[in-house]
Amino acid sequence: MAKFLIQLAYSAEGAKGLRKDGGTKRVKVVSKAVESIGGKVESFYFSFGAYDVAIIVDLPDNASAAAMSMVVGASGAGHLETTPLLTPDEMDHASGKKTAYKAPGAS
Repeated sequence: MAKFLIQLAYSAEGAKGLRKDGGTKRVKVVSKAVESIGGKVESFYFSFGAYDVAIIVDLPDNASAAAMSMVVGASGAGHLETTPLLTPDEMDHASGKKTAYKAPGAS
């Protein structure tokens, strides 16, 4: 399973819906949606600032993350930003990969 950070900024309509339904109902709805595509919600928090919600999810693959993004975006409830998360071991593996990249102007 791949791990993702999903951040949501509610639209005006999404915020109205949250006020009507409350927070615990949204957690249940989101958990059911994530589970329907083979994933699991690890943690779910409401916040304020640039984003109204921060969720950590385990999803089978990038296509599943894209499906969540599309369905939320199409609903008009808000804007979703999805960030893939890497474990320290995955970062160790990535840092050990050799590439042919050179910075602009480097010889």
